[in-house]
This record gives sequence, structure tokens and C-alpha cells, in this order.
Amino acid sequence: MRVYRAQIELEPVTRKPLEVASEEKMAFPLPDKPSIAVLPFVNMSRDPEQEFFSDGMTEEIITALSKSPYLFVIARQSTFAYKGKPAKVKQVSEELGVRYVLEGSVRCSGEKVRITAQLIDAMTGYHLWAERYDRDLKEIFALQDEIALRILKIVHVKLQTGGHEGETGKGTWNLEAFLKGMEARAHFYCFTKEENALARKLFEQVITLDPDYALGYAGLAWTHASDVWLGMSKSPDQSLGLAIKLGRRLFS
Repeated sequence: MRVYRAQIELEPVTRKPLEVASEEKMAFPLPDKPSIAVLPFVNMSRDPEQEFFSDGMTEEIITALSKSPYLFVIARQSTFAYKGKPAKVKQVSEELGVRYVLEGSVRCSGEKVRITAQLIDAMTGYHLWAERYDRDLKEIFALQDEIALRILKIVHVKLQTGGHEGETGKGTWNLEAFLKGMEARAHFYCFTKEENALARKLFEQVITLDPDYALGYAGLAWTHASDVWLGMSKSPDQSLGLAIKLGRRLFS
């Protein structure tokens, strides 16, 4: 798949901050995990019949983000109440009780589509991430997952308390593999026999989904090493040997 990116801005994006939201004015208390509202993407095409396309893009991104158990995602019916209205990020944040707001636009022309998206931290007023994509319409479904994955990595990995600043080795553009890896890691950190076994199965599924994703091999190595640390291994030497072998995959 050929990718065209006219502009790429990785967080933090340096620009004048917007008016910030106040936690005291929130209609609802902020959840105990990163919360996000995806506003309806604006149809920039002259053809009003393309409205279904921009709405579909918004719905698919909401659905993809909702798959993460580590994010609080506002439902479609709540965010679509702002469709066609000049709502400010501060207003959306305070009325819905969320910290992060995603907004964007869609412009279709022939067999081409241009999509812009930006993620804003309403509590600081800063843009955390922004990108513009120029693609063929036939690539649209892959693009929806890519945008959702970008947001997941930034909000979940970069901003979640106790999260990791980055991934060891090669990452993934497979949304399902990324989500499965996050689920596996959560079970692993419970440090019990049952959770470690479940984490191992999930990491194995990660490798099946994306054989090049380093987290799958690193995670499997963690589970075998954990068997030794927790006194659950019948053969510590064998478990450590497997952990070392899997760890070497990260650098092969």
C-alpha cells in the first residue's frame, strides 16, 4: 500500500495553545483513565452526499478506540450532538467530561481523499498530534485503523500514568495486534500464575497477528522469566533459556 503524507507532526506539536478547560467546570468528573471525545469529522467536499463518508470515518475511529480497555471513549450519540455546530474544544471537554478531543476533516475528490486529524489536550490547550493524509479511496479502511492506532499510541502509551515511553524493537501498524499486546501486558503485570499463563497466550496471538511486532516476543520472554521469579517453573533453566532465546529475536 502506497502512503502519501503531505504533513506529519508528532507530539508535542508547537503552536499557540487554545483556551483551556477547567476540571471544576466539568459536567462529569474526569474518569480515572485517559478520556477522549471524537468530534464528527467535517465534510469539506462540495458534494453534500459525501456527508455519509465523513460520518462513517468518525464512527469507525470511535469504534476502534472503544476496543481499548484503557481508554474512556465518549459514545457516538453524545459527540454527534456537536455536528455542524461551532463548538470549541474547551466547551466539548467541560460538557462531556473528557480531557482529550479529536477533530478532523474529510475532502473527497474523484478517487482521492484527504483527511486531516488533530488531537488536543483540553486541559493544557496544546495540540498533541496532527497529521494530514492523502490517499486513494480504496485505502480508506486501512487509514481508519491507522488514525485510531496513532491516537492509541499517543494517549495510551505516551500519556497514561505508568505507561512506557516507547516500544523495544519494531512496532506494529496492526491495530488488533497493538490492542492484544496492551491486554497481554495488563495481565502480565498482575504477577500471578493464572494471569501469567493468560498473558502468554495473548502474546502468542500477538505474534500470529504480526510476526514482526517486537512486543510479542518481548512479552513471551517476560512470561517465561516470570515463571522463574514467581517460583512457578518446573525447570528454571529451561524457562530462562526460552526467555533469552525470545529476547534475542528483538535484535535479530
